[in-house]
Amino acid sequence: MPATRRLKSGALSVDDYRCSIGPADSPFTEVFEDFSISFVQSGSFGCHAQGRSFELVPGSILVGHPGDEYLCTHEHRAGGDVCISFHLEPALIDAVGCRTAFWKIGSLPPLAELVVLGELARAAADGRSDIGLEEVGLWLVGRFTQIVSDRKQDRVEPHARDRRRAVEAALWLDEHSHEPVDLESAASEAGLSPFHFLRLFSDVLGVTPHQYLVRSRLRHAARLLAGDGPSITDVAFEVGFGDLSNFMRTFQRAAGMTPRRFRRASRADRKILQDRLLVRP
Repeated sequence: MPATRRLKSGALSVDDYRCSIGPADSPFTEVFEDFSISFVQSGSFGCHAQGRSFELVPGSILVGHPGDEYLCTHEHRAGGDVCISFHLEPALIDAVGCRTAFWKIGSLPPLAELVVLGELARAAADGRSDIGLEEVGLWLVGRFTQIVSDRKQDRVEPHARDRRRAVEAALWLDEHSHEPVDLESAASEAGLSPFHFLRLFSDVLGVTPHQYLVRSRLRHAARLLAGDGPSITDVAFEVGFGDLSNFMRTFQRAAGMTPRRFRRASRADRKILQDRLLVRP
């Protein structure tokens, strides 16, 4: 997969991956060369590793363990995917206190506290933020460590058809996240009853449809806030929040700070991120 090196600093490096492989292309086996966290910004793909299958959609995290083989597929939709990947040397793993077993989980679903950091990392990589890419990477690793420390790893392997339906539904939700969407309309789009749709989506992707919808809105909001875009009120309504106060509460709960402080942090105020993102309980 074509990669663009964005940063190499000590035990951390950052790469951009832009994959154009589609359903007609044959997948091939690759090997993780190091510990890595890859944030999916757009597109979708499947990953087979350690005898398990994972489906990754915008906001998901692919977790790499050095020496492990993996195979990525793009059977659901053409267009490929875009990821920003953080590669860590063992010294950094030791420094953050993250046991190597944590890097065997394969993937994480879109989580509110990670999607805002992922979009901030993208803004930093694209030069749309004054915050340092290395700093965002370290904060992302810190939050990842906190999350996986308590994560249960029991998982039932879904059928291929169920995975395909769930991924298509997630991509549809992401594309329509700025619109009013409820469980019934999303289930209808997937051709399922609301009950079966909720169960299938949750089993495959690890989050409920509503959680994914909200986190899609948060990703898009973080992307706009990290730049010199519209006002906070306009951002809230543009990404799909029908109520400004709900947006303010939801964003603060995810990012540990208000949208206004997040915008300030993305421009230069690193102390805000250090206080709010690096050491959150």
